[in-house]
Amino acid sequence: MGHDHDHASAASIRHEKPLWWALALIAAFMLVELAAAFATNSLALLSDAAHMATDALALGIALVAVRLSRRPPDARRSFGYVRTEAMGAMLNGLLLFALAGYILWESVHRFMQPPEVASIGMLVVGIAGLVVNLIAMRLLHAGSGESLNVRGAYLEVWADMLGSVGVIMAALVIHFTGWQLADPIIAVAIGLWVLPRAWTLMRQAGNVLMMGVPDGIDLAQVRAALADLPGVAGVHDLHVWALASSRAAMTAHLVVDGSVDGRALRHAAASLLRERFDIGHATLQIEGTDDCHGPDCDGAPGAGHSDHAHHHH
Repeated sequence: MGHDHDHASAASIRHEKPLWWALALIAAFMLVELAAAFATNSLALLSDAAHMATDALALGIALVAVRLSRRPPDARRSFGYVRTEAMGAMLNGLLLFALAGYILWESVHRFMQPPEVASIGMLVVGIAGLVVNLIAMRLLHAGSGESLNVRGAYLEVWADMLGSVGVIMAALVIHFTGWQLADPIIAVAIGLWVLPRAWTLMRQAGNVLMMGVPDGIDLAQVRAALADLPGVAGVHDLHVWALASSRAAMTAHLVVDGSVDGRALRHAAASLLRERFDIGHATLQIEGTDDCHGPDCDGAPGAGHSDHAHHHH
């Protein structure tokens, strides 16, 4: 598995540098926007500043997770620290939920008593925030397709970019029409946009933490592909789970007849799993037809077996 670990380390190093740049940009602008929000009395700007703060925290969490995930396996954690990626993504999802809840709660008061908003200052800061977010999104875009953790940080910045667009729209409406309700309406729209994306991120992270089958892998197809290998009479105790968003692992027992070369079969099965299903860590136990016992072995070979047997030989 040396190759897989080296690949994971190279990927995490590649993700770390843009995370640092994005964090520096977001943190610096957050201070500017926070001051401007109080100066202009804009809820949309304040919600965007709060979102910038959660962006900075999300990027910090992502950086910690990237660094921890590079630590090698040890005596206590034989798979290393790859799950920190999912833990970071889960924390970022919770942050997004909290942020959306705060924006929606604060908007209720603004609807009842809309305050005066300094639209020009709001507009200037909104445009500057949009530029900062677009740069940060560009930095994180590549990593968001490879790492669940970076995807969480990218989603934070994406939502904040929409927040900046909303601030600009609200500022223009208020400046030209004097309609102060535009401020809380935009804030509510941002909050409602964030919620389903936060849920999706948390669901994906939860699937990794709960050892769920990775997205894109069909357990029935894996079973059928293994059962189709020459000499395989049956497949049981098949488990596939996500070590991290881009790393899958599995175990299975293959029932074979006495004429099969076990070493050659394991090599063929490992190649099949890696090339067809992108499963790089597979533990395969070869059994003779007389060695298979228990409820998983009662049906016809290779069919009708439980996907989640809890006994192991």
